[in-house]
Amino acid sequence: MKPPICRICHTRIKNFANAGLVNFKKRPSDIEWEKEMEREGKVGHPPYADWFCKKHYTKAKELSYLPIHEALKKFNK
Repeated sequence: MKPPICRICHTRIKNFANAGLVNFKKRPSDIEWEKEMEREGKVGHPPYADWFCKKHYTKAKELSYLPIHEALKKFNK
């Protein structure tokens, strides 16, 4: 797992009230990653999930219906 650092502003998350890990819609490559990890008995930070601080968490949750690469583009607007 990646350390809890916001994907958008790079703030280290210490208080998880209204902040945390957001899972986005899985892409075919994400599903393949999960299968490979399971097959090899490995664990790791999923490519479809990331950490968001209090400032960015609500928007990230609202965009979680999108794949992560599409959701992240919305933060630049």
